[in-house]
Amino acid sequence: MIIPAIDLIDGEVVRLFQGDYQQKTAYTSSPLDVLNRYADEGAQWLHIVDLTGAKDTSKRQLSLLSKLTAAKRMKFQAGGGIRTEQDIEQLIQSGVDRVVIGSLAVKQPDLVKSWLRRYGSEQIVLALDINIDDSDQKWLAVNGWEQNSGVQLEPLLEGYLEAGIKHVLCTDISRDGTLAGSNVKLYTQLSRQYPTIEWQASGGIGSLQDIQALKPVDVGGVILGKALLEGKFSVKEAIACWQNASSPA
Repeated sequence: MIIPAIDLIDGEVVRLFQGDYQQKTAYTSSPLDVLNRYADEGAQWLHIVDLTGAKDTSKRQLSLLSKLTAAKRMKFQAGGGIRTEQDIEQLIQSGVDRVVIGSLAVKQPDLVKSWLRRYGSEQIVLALDINIDDSDQKWLAVNGWEQNSGVQLEPLLEGYLEAGIKHVLCTDISRDGTLAGSNVKLYTQLSRQYPTIEWQASGGIGSLQDIQALKPVDVGGVILGKALLEGKFSVKEAIACWQNASSPA
């Protein structure tokens, strides 16, 4: 499935380069205009990152999220600085279908597992952001990619599998915002190692060819951000590419 993504700061649609708030690009289209355009082109889900709320949870953009979900144009998964169960409840009450949990899933896995059991595997998405070293070890980053947690991906995932995790969005930080192509090798490894997880591939896709490159990989979703905002291709073209690539020969 093709899942367009928008990042929001103070009501604006933005993109950060590799998570750096100092390397921000703001776009002139309003969040609602972007939502409607993506919906018109066939998107069924929208991935939203509340970057304002991630920096300061007291400034979470709940009214904007409620406005977007009230349009009822598609389903929504959203996150950004989820730290408490109240944060989850607020997003669900705002109309979000799935809550995306990032750093806390690494720093307090037992707490997040308890939420996973309480809310169910369809309402929680783990967002795991990784740096891959020269030995192909996958280290999880936290706090907006500013810190290496010292935790590796695979051991963390094993615990979440026992708690029933289904949806995991995994980003190769080195690819994010680069439009240089997805890390196909990474998602191939993860899909084979953890076939029960619906993987969402994120980071680096800049062309329809990059989407086609994920064809052999059994990912559940492809996150598209910067490429759509910069007009590299449309959601409609991306969906057509994915459906053609995913159909049997």
